[in-house]
Amino acid sequence: MKIRSASITVVTGLILLFVPSAGSNQAGDTTIRINGHTPGVTPFISNVSLTASDTTVLKSIQFTIAPKPGSVTRALSGTYANYYLVNRGFENPQTGEIMLPVYGLYAGRANTVTLTYRFTDGSSKQAHTTITTAAYVDQCGYNNATLLQPRTDSTDLSYDYIFISNGGCEGNSPVIIDTDNAVRWVSPTSILNALNASSLFINNAVYETQGATLRRVDLDGTITWLGDYSSEGVENFHHNIDPGKTGALLEADTTAYYESVVMEVDFFGNLLKTWNLADIISAAMRAGGDDPSQFVFQRTPQSNNDWFHNNSVTYNRADDSLIVSSRENFDICIDYETGAIKWILGDPTKKWHQFPSLRQFALRLAPGSLPPIGTHGLSITYDQALLLHDNGNPSSFQHPIGELRPFSSPRKYQLDLTRKLATEVWNYEQNQSVYSPICSCVYEDAPLNYLIDFSSANSISNAILIGLDAEGNKIFWYQYATRGCNTAYNSRPIHLENTKFPAVQHRVENLSTRGTVMSGDNVLINGFIVSGTDPKAVVVRALGPSLSNFGLSGVLADPVLTVYDSSGAIIASNDNWQTNGGATFIAQNGLAPSNPSESAALVTNLPPGAYTVVVTGKNSTEGISLAEVYEIPRPGGTSKLVNLSGRSFVGTGDNVLISGFIVGDVGSATVVVRALGRSLASFGVGNPLSDPVLTIYDSKGSVIASNDNWKSDPNNVILLPKNGLVPASAFESALVLHLPAGAYTAIVRGANGATGNALVEVYNLH
Repeated sequence: MKIRSASITVVTGLILLFVPSAGSNQAGDTTIRINGHTPGVTPFISNVSLTASDTTVLKSIQFTIAPKPGSVTRALSGTYANYYLVNRGFENPQTGEIMLPVYGLYAGRANTVTLTYRFTDGSSKQAHTTITTAAYVDQCGYNNATLLQPRTDSTDLSYDYIFISNGGCEGNSPVIIDTDNAVRWVSPTSILNALNASSLFINNAVYETQGATLRRVDLDGTITWLGDYSSEGVENFHHNIDPGKTGALLEADTTAYYESVVMEVDFFGNLLKTWNLADIISAAMRAGGDDPSQFVFQRTPQSNNDWFHNNSVTYNRADDSLIVSSRENFDICIDYETGAIKWILGDPTKKWHQFPSLRQFALRLAPGSLPPIGTHGLSITYDQALLLHDNGNPSSFQHPIGELRPFSSPRKYQLDLTRKLATEVWNYEQNQSVYSPICSCVYEDAPLNYLIDFSSANSISNAILIGLDAEGNKIFWYQYATRGCNTAYNSRPIHLENTKFPAVQHRVENLSTRGTVMSGDNVLINGFIVSGTDPKAVVVRALGPSLSNFGLSGVLADPVLTVYDSSGAIIASNDNWQTNGGATFIAQNGLAPSNPSESAALVTNLPPGAYTVVVTGKNSTEGISLAEVYEIPRPGGTSKLVNLSGRSFVGTGDNVLISGFIVGDVGSATVVVRALGRSLASFGVGNPLSDPVLTIYDSKGSVIASNDNWKSDPNNVILLPKNGLVPASAFESALVLHLPAGAYTAIVRGANGATGNALVEVYNLH
């Protein structure tokens, strides 16, 4: 599968850095002295001592570590909000003393570090320092890797850092390396057994288990104990921690069941929900007339009875389900709320397929598709496919054991749940030359950018990491000759090039809509919905003249914006942005339009509800305009934007409907994007677009998904009703996408050159 290039200018609501005019500003008036630095708890962490003459005007401090000579990885960087430094005790506002944690340093060398101080008036300044670190004694073999292919000088790979869950190798674990294979961070803790502990990097921190306990390790080295679950019958956590619906999914051994219990806890350690696959499968077998005692086993004093062997779990937000890997049997999907079995995908020559009660849930394999065997590392890709590592290893406990495949491979399946059909759409079989019977994983970062981990390649003692870009090019290929699974039993691409504290949650946080402003119904409209309990603040903008800088002609000379609440009452309006009462805030936060004729407004204290931004031309002028809604984060706030939409007249050429949306800085978001036309007539909109075609582009202008009529995608038939988002007309379009952080553009055109009013919507699924 290849990404097709598109010759298109992508226009999204990206925030531009505001540079204040010359003269007195807070950057010039504030003195910040670097006093020195002290080593942190590992060689990869150092604490830089600063003294500021006035910390009240500080907005944030960013550190950036220069890559080593010859590296093509993006620089590692972290930005601390000033209030975060105060809350964590790193800053004393009374004395101006700041202890700034710098993590991700190279061990055993002099590191060049740039500090960027940003102030509340929008000004900034930089300082530089050198931090020389101690050497790191590596017990896992990273420093002695065989570089079968060193990182190429390609900048197209979407990730530069890798989080590796390992077995400790008699030292610190887990570990973070960059794609040059340089170790950049290790936990100050020590996990002694790969399969009897687990870890996950999420929300810019590491979550680890040991025995029945869970702890958080911040990148600055701080350890926080979150929970002890022995009172829930947990003896041990094993294999993975995986992202869940609202927290983290843990795989537990309990006093009664071995490797068949999944628990979700929030990021403070509170237990949210538990699924016992033994109970779920037993109930289904009894309901289908089978005896579960022939398949499901409890632990006994004599044996752990590893009948299930759960090693990974993934949550699918699109249909509110859990997909659980059972190495012994199959991959099984259950409803998040009820635990009811939805489908099973696996080798039909194994024991489970002999039971009609389980066989009824089985997905058929399309011709040319191989069933997954001994699966590890489940996840959902951007286009709602199931991605996994097919180890090829048969059952160890259940009989018959099923097929033994003498090679391993990542595989990706599109699931047609209406036809109960699984189609293998991608694999990476390495000429069927690598057999990795246990551990191993594969994960997608940006669309079609993969990290592949063969944890026990061709012998129990080898581990291999391979990075692929979106064109399928092998960007790096490293082999580690020691300890196999203990070196890299689960590896995930992560992003440390621009981490922020506190972490920005993964969701759609900005929408821009570009269209043609005419008269009557043919205006430009942005809609958004605020959910939660507390007030929300947004900045809305309407651009026109500055769009000519992007090569557009016929732009709207003087846009006017008006904001309405759900009752139709006007709550804000603006013609020229500098006349708005929030103009200073807008400028300080980098949201000032570049032309004084363009409009912007700061709208505060919005209660939960639906709102509409309408853009018209002053004195009834016409032209292309860009309407934007920016979510303003509030520390401790719970309200957020859950649905954003844009409506405009769709013409031809440049006069199409374009919506840009930004997924937050951390993790990924599952979104539904819809393009409506015919159904707008029922809302009194004249001249609706008869047949909208929806296409999604990434920030590079490459097509990642497209849809004409929503029913043409079989997954839509399942997922859209589940979320109450079925378009009213079969000629309208929709896509369900699982997107990593970044900027995206949705373009709506008319099929066969049709024109008319259309509505594009972006829903953030929770």
